[in-house]
Amino acid sequence: MNMDLKAESEENVECAPPVPIEVFASRSTLHGISHMFTYERACVRRCLWIVFFIGSFSFLVLVCADRVHFYLQYPHVTKLDEVAAPMMTFPAVTFCNLNAFRFGRVTRNDLYHAGELLALLNGRYEIRDTHLVEESVLETLKVKADFLTFKPRPFNMREFYDRTGHDIKEMLLSCYFRGVECSAEDFKVVSQTAPSSLC
Repeated sequence: MNMDLKAESEENVECAPPVPIEVFASRSTLHGISHMFTYERACVRRCLWIVFFIGSFSFLVLVCADRVHFYLQYPHVTKLDEVAAPMMTFPAVTFCNLNAFRFGRVTRNDLYHAGELLALLNGRYEIRDTHLVEESVLETLKVKADFLTFKPRPFNMREFYDRTGHDIKEMLLSCYFRGVECSAEDFKVVSQTAPSSLC
C-alpha cells in the first residue's frame, strides 16, 4: 500500500507541467523582464522592452569588458620633476649603525661600568648568554670581565661613546660629490645620537 502511494507521488512530480515563462517573469525582480514576458498581447510594447533590455545588457557587458581589459594592462603614471641647481652645498649625512660600539675598544673599566648597559654582563657582573657568544669573543670577554683584583676608575659616558664609537675613516668606502672624489676629511661631526636613541 505504501509502495503504491510513493509511486503515484513520483509520477505526479515528474508529470507536473513547467511553470510558464509569464509566471516566472511576473515574479522575478529582474528589471524589465516582467514587461517582456507578459500575458498582454501588445506586441509593440513588448518589442520595445526587449530592445531596451538587450541594449542595456550589451552596454553592461561592453563596460565590464573594457574595465577588465584596462585592469590587465596594469597602467601606471610616473611623474618626474627635474630642477637644475647650479651650486649645491655638501649634504648632511647621517650614519646609523645598530652596533654603536666597537668591542675591541671596550676596556675592563668600560665593561665594569657599562657592561649591563651593553648587554654583555648581568647585574652580578657575570657574562650573559655565554652559549650565544662566539668563542674568540668569549675568551676576550672572560679576560675583560675578571674583576677580582680590579679597581674601577671614574667613568664618563661621553668619553666612552667618542672612544668606542665608529670612525668615519673606517666606514667610508668611496665618496663622490659633483664628480669630485671626497674623503673622510670632508666630513665633520655636527651632532651625535645618544646610544639609547634610534636613527
